[in-house]
Order: sequence, then structure tokens, then C-alpha cells
Amino acid sequence: MKEYIEERAINIANYIIESNATVRQTAKAFGVSKSTVHKDVTDRLMQIDPGLAKQARQVLDVNKSERHIRGGMATKEKYLHRLQTED
Repeated sequence: MKEYIEERAINIANYIIESNATVRQTAKAFGVSKSTVHKDVTDRLMQIDPGLAKQARQVLDVNKSERHIRGGMATKEKYLHRLQTED
């Protein structure tokens, strides 16, 4: 594996752990796709640093379990904003 990919995978994992970031937030911050973030954390990082991979995976699992709640909150905000602009 190329050195810059290993370095990116480690940086992505540290970012996810430190900021409790979602895959989308991480992808945007690093300028890569969601698929790349997922592959870096689940596959590549397991070969480089399994402990770090496990920590990042825990954060992503929590985010995944909460995503339906976040989606509902975003929809609620969207409609509240619409109601306020109509008045």
C-alpha cells in the first residue's frame, strides 16, 4: 500500500474519533468520496493499525445507529424554516 494512502487512512480515523464525525462529514473534510472513507477505515486501516480501526469503527457504528434520528431532525428543521418564511 502506498504511503500517502496509509497516512490518509490514519488521519481519517483520528478525525472521526476526535470529532465524532460521520462518513459524509469526513469525506467532505478530506475531499474524498464516502466510499474512500469507508474503505480506508474498514479495510486499509485494519492492516495498518487494528486498534485505531476498531475505535473509528465504534464511532461510525454509533453514527449509523443514530442516522434515522438525525434525518428526522433535519426534516423537522426544514419544515419549521419553511413555516417561518411564509409568515
